[in-house]
Amino acid sequence: MLDIMSKINEFKMSRRAFIGWTSAIAVTTAIPVSRGLVAKAENNIGIAETDGEGIWKTAACWHNCGSRCLNKVLIKDGVVIRQKTDDTHKDSPDFPQQRGCLRGRSQRHQVFNADRLKYPMRRKNWKPGGGKKELRGRDQWVRLSWDEALDIVATETKRIIGKYGNESIMVTGGDANIRNAMSAIGGFSACYGSSSWGAWRWIWENMGIGEGLIVNGINDRIDLRNSQLIVLWGANPAWSTMGSVTYNYLQAKKAGARFITIDPIYTDSAHVFDADWIPVRPGTDDALAFGIMYTLLDEDDPAANPLVKWDFLDKYTIGFDEAHMPEGADPKDNLKDYILGTYDNQPKTPEWASEICGVEPTKIRELAREIGGTERVALLTAWAPARIANGEGWVQAFSALGMMTGQMGGSGKMTGVSCWEYAGNMGPFLLTAGGKGLPSITNPIDNLINENEMWDAVLNGKFLQRYEKERNVNIQFIYHNYENHLQTRSNIAKGIKAHHKVEFVVTNAYALTTNAKYSDIVLPVATQWETAGAVKGGNREILINWSKIIEPLYESKTDQEIAEALLKKLGKDPKEVFPITAEQQYFNQLAGSMVMKENGVDYEPLCTITAQDIKEWGVEGTPQKGRITLKEFVDTGIYQVPRKAGDNFGFIAYKDFIDDPEANPVSSESGKFEIYCKAINELSKTAYSEIAPIPKYEVKVHGYEATFEDWESRKKGKYPYQMINPHYLRRSHSTLDNVPQLREAWPNPVYISRKDADEKGIKDGDTVLLSNEYAKSLRPAAVVETIMPGVIGLPHGAWVDIDEKTGIDRGGADNLFVPHIPKGLGSSGFNTARVNFEKWKGEPLEEDVKWEQRIIKF
Repeated sequence: MLDIMSKINEFKMSRRAFIGWTSAIAVTTAIPVSRGLVAKAENNIGIAETDGEGIWKTAACWHNCGSRCLNKVLIKDGVVIRQKTDDTHKDSPDFPQQRGCLRGRSQRHQVFNADRLKYPMRRKNWKPGGGKKELRGRDQWVRLSWDEALDIVATETKRIIGKYGNESIMVTGGDANIRNAMSAIGGFSACYGSSSWGAWRWIWENMGIGEGLIVNGINDRIDLRNSQLIVLWGANPAWSTMGSVTYNYLQAKKAGARFITIDPIYTDSAHVFDADWIPVRPGTDDALAFGIMYTLLDEDDPAANPLVKWDFLDKYTIGFDEAHMPEGADPKDNLKDYILGTYDNQPKTPEWASEICGVEPTKIRELAREIGGTERVALLTAWAPARIANGEGWVQAFSALGMMTGQMGGSGKMTGVSCWEYAGNMGPFLLTAGGKGLPSITNPIDNLINENEMWDAVLNGKFLQRYEKERNVNIQFIYHNYENHLQTRSNIAKGIKAHHKVEFVVTNAYALTTNAKYSDIVLPVATQWETAGAVKGGNREILINWSKIIEPLYESKTDQEIAEALLKKLGKDPKEVFPITAEQQYFNQLAGSMVMKENGVDYEPLCTITAQDIKEWGVEGTPQKGRITLKEFVDTGIYQVPRKAGDNFGFIAYKDFIDDPEANPVSSESGKFEIYCKAINELSKTAYSEIAPIPKYEVKVHGYEATFEDWESRKKGKYPYQMINPHYLRRSHSTLDNVPQLREAWPNPVYISRKDADEKGIKDGDTVLLSNEYAKSLRPAAVVETIMPGVIGLPHGAWVDIDEKTGIDRGGADNLFVPHIPKGLGSSGFNTARVNFEKWKGEPLEEDVKWEQRIIKF
């Protein structure tokens, strides 16, 4: 039995309950099966169960799933015995409960999973300078004390800085604790990417539009009910955005809205909303948009059949036609003439578009008439269609379609990104969390390595500094914290090569993630259930507060504790970076939380805080008057602003601009919506490839045309299928993929159309070999009628599991197949891949729920 039994702060036993671990065998490696796990928590926090069964506390559901929901745990005799979601008030369309999904409800199976990392570890064949670096990913592990582990990290950090400079350290992940600590010792090379945004990430501001997160680009959920037609373009809220989003869309449907989904897959959202499905090839959405815009121009009659909103284009945009070009621009370089093919002799007709996007010309014309002929349309896209290597043209084209039809700035009219926590419900936040009160530590190193180049930068020593020029860099130390970059960024195989090259790799992790697996030193990190607490926003109407549920398990430490301990080893005073405790930071967030007043303009403190509260918390603070007591917010775990039609919290994107464009200019250089955007073109000249100032169709990196050996003759090539990587209910990106209960519920197949499967003699459940020039992987086939022929769907986020003998992955890791080719402004191309597939002739793949977990035994 492990010696943790002697450590009172790791496990405390109770005879009255038992935690449902993943299996009895796994449990025996951690704790006696007859006993439970005490959840140390303050007795004065939480709400008692009505039958006296225990105390309900709000626990973190912290993952980047695309939402933020209420997650409650029931604690009895110190044991977490059950979870539930929001039941704090009666559910209604105007005041919906913030209900969690199957991932959030399985959170305890992640926190208490048998594969939790228990102790600091080092790779057996590691030595200063790397040792046998080629064994990363398959070496054995040696248990260390924290003192030993931190000594190694500090010693190697000093050695590498002394030999190569601080620029040789690359820190990944967004957690501020390690980043601030490394900044305090001289800095590091940082990496950046477009992540979920895709091509929306860096062009929206120059065009004068919102991108779905930083700037609001669509109306709120109450106004969504005023839309007559809702077009979900590459958006699947039923899978990708949890909480009340799908429920909000249903209210619009009940109010009479028609739905259309444009997607390679007939999604669950299409089914729920009874939508007309228009299947489109990945990466060709802009071609479809051009075919629609051509039809609008071709069939528009301002008197008898008004499809184009000329008044809108005239007053609010620049660059649509020759008469509205900015000063100094070539008049011929306008969107209207590009669509009509006036100068390039290629009209963007539905027939032209159909050859590329796969939508029949008659359907394109029908879609154009629907959009152009409906008064109030919500043109809503997710980030997914722009999550391609050179997708800026799609962002430009989609936005121009909304401007061309005038579907912006009015009730029921909207064009923009609808996803993540803001799907179908944008506007100023009605609640905001306070800051932690920590100082900002500036990174002295200004290296910014694009994530499309990060592995090349390690392997080749060069990268393009953002909007400057090429730089040399010698990365020898990779510190992974918080995020799982090796798993979730493009071309995992190249990333593994990069990890085999550097001298030192360290990862903070709660389980043996892909980052951790290929590291030299792994430091066990506490989950959010084991930290002081936090206040987090979700959709614009809620604020969630979660509390500590348990003390850090085994020998795990919080990110801040790790950073503080490392600073000490490096001879720095941790108080310079972390002058206040984690508990004080939590209290600061609570004290600084604000709620909008009924007037819809001003804010007031959310929590009333008394001198007695401050004394009981043992923190510094000032008494204040708020809307609810501090105890009520902490006990309940959520505050939600009720909504109703006609209240002062309604929001219509761009309304101020539409009402008075002179007084309320948008963010572009001209102050108008820029269909012709010189700034984008100029910016791209300092990046990876030039972007036209107007929307233009560009062949995509590893897009549809790349599946052909010869496009002109339409002869298919070696990799004739397109792969998309939809978000999946089994996990949030790669997080939760190790939870057996979720593996059982969602088995992670590859989705193949019936037509393509029949051509290859593949039946449902057969093991399939996926391949392209970067990787090979095995997956069970799910043969369906609901995916476009020529397209296969490999769900995003499965943990890579490469057989060292064959080089074949058996996990179904999607980013193995994604090319590492920066284009445009450097957006990441997670939905850009061409592949082949065939029936596997070897041993059938075992269901991954039956696989052994990555449990480290010493």
